Amino acid sequence: MKVPEKLINFRVYQNGKDMVGVADVELPSLEAMTETVKGAGLAGEIDSPVLGHYSSMELTLNWRTLEKSNVSLASPDGVNLDLRGAQQVYDSSAGKYIVRPVKCVVQGIPKKTELGKLDVGATTDTSNVIETSYIKITIDDETVLELDKYNYICNIGGFDFLKEVRKALGLD
Repeated sequence: MKVPEKLINFRVYQNGKDMVGVADVELPSLEAMTETVKGAGLAGEIDSPVLGHYSSMELTLNWRTLEKSNVSLASPDGVNLDLRGAQQVYDSSAGKYIVRPVKCVVQGIPKKTELGKLDVGATTDTSNVIETSYIKITIDDETVLELDKYNYICNIGGFDFLKEVRKALGLD
């Protein structure tokens, strides 16, 4: 049995190569867009999700200090980040730890930049909020999630829920 225990460490890269800095990251929440369905034939109301569509998704990067690299993430040109990590997994049948790679690619537009505070002997608590239009999560070299709002892709667990929608719209 393989027991995922924790994230050993991770790094934040901009444009796939430039390390941005030391941060902690709050990944976006996946909240389906919904519409209330009610009427004859239903015993009440149902908040029905819109297939493959999600509300605003925000990625937040919290920095220890104010740096050129985190201020540059405020540029309205857009952001392309790679979050690369190593997860610790205990393999109980072998009696040892193994390392599992995890990668999160995020593209979006800066929504908010908190420059933070200046206080003697303290962190600045600088942060960036990125409105996420694209996210892809890969665990152990397997894509487990890919959401691309502009290209109608909603791949969760290897199944693209918007494939038929693209086809119906004449995009495939």
